[in-house]
Amino acid sequence: MIVFDFFAHVKTPHAPTFRESAIWSSVYIAIAVLFGVGFLLVVGPEHGGEYFAGYLTEKSLSVDNLFVFLLIMTSFKVPREDQQKVLLWGVAIAIVLRTVFILLGAAALEQWSWIFYIFGAFLLWTAWKQAQPQDHSDDTVPGGKFLERIKRVIPTVDEYHGDRLTVKIDGKRFMTPMLIVMFAIGMTDVVFAFDSIPAIYGLTQEPYIVFTANAFALLGLRQLYFLIGGLLERLIYLHIGLAVILAFIGVKLVLHAMHVNELSFINGGEHIDWAPEIPISVSLLVILGTLVVVTVASLWRTRRDSALATPVPEGASDEVGPAEPQDATDPLAPVDRADRPQGPVAP
Repeated sequence: MIVFDFFAHVKTPHAPTFRESAIWSSVYIAIAVLFGVGFLLVVGPEHGGEYFAGYLTEKSLSVDNLFVFLLIMTSFKVPREDQQKVLLWGVAIAIVLRTVFILLGAAALEQWSWIFYIFGAFLLWTAWKQAQPQDHSDDTVPGGKFLERIKRVIPTVDEYHGDRLTVKIDGKRFMTPMLIVMFAIGMTDVVFAFDSIPAIYGLTQEPYIVFTANAFALLGLRQLYFLIGGLLERLIYLHIGLAVILAFIGVKLVLHAMHVNELSFINGGEHIDWAPEIPISVSLLVILGTLVVVTVASLWRTRRDSALATPVPEGASDEVGPAEPQDATDPLAPVDRADRPQGPVAP
């Protein structure tokens, strides 16, 4: 799918239209859903439900990540027609590195069940951080300062040379900002994996499901970036929704850790039988319900704020019915503060 994406869309640099982004975003989501349906029919509803819960979680987390991608693109002044290539290579790097994380996580969980406590506590802390007011500012992403540090070590030019990663000038090879921004996107996506990998391991312990849910969520990220770029600012409650989802999964992980407990200083190293195991159907309902509530509430709030911010036309009245015109010479007529005379007024 990455190879197809490169030759079908990215090989010839262009800025995708809204229609193109909408069509291909729908195609990638449809492929992910069809895979999930086929997977469910083959392995059964339990693991099939785990895949869909994981995919929804990863997709919702990736939407929040788009804020940072947008700031990185702006910070590096990436031409819009070249942004597709940056995102695609960033996604490819992220998939490779996340695969390593997934395999390490699976090996750790198989050897030490107490890792569930660590994952659960980390997700609860992440949920608390997510619930705080979000500061998506240029200071939080690599930009000018990052580029200056790179220049001290590696010969780098300031300007872009199309989508080329390096360029030869006067017989000397220089790195272009395109290579740096690709690396920045890939590394940023890896940082996001520290949240998403523990989150999806709270829904399933099958590495295959963790990988496929991550891969399908990442593969549609490029189209989603161009599709909902203007919608990102309207999802004002997204961080709260993600906080709820991560907190729920964090609690689920802690309960699972208690259920399979082997730590000697907790319950004498015995399993805590009263700790409930939350079924995947409940997880799926919580994730879906949270995303629906957050989206509806965000769109309602932004629409209401937009209506309140709309200036009232001059001469219009807030009262019901047409307003009677005021005589400018009428001493009882209201005077605008900006035009209100200062000091006493002669009769």
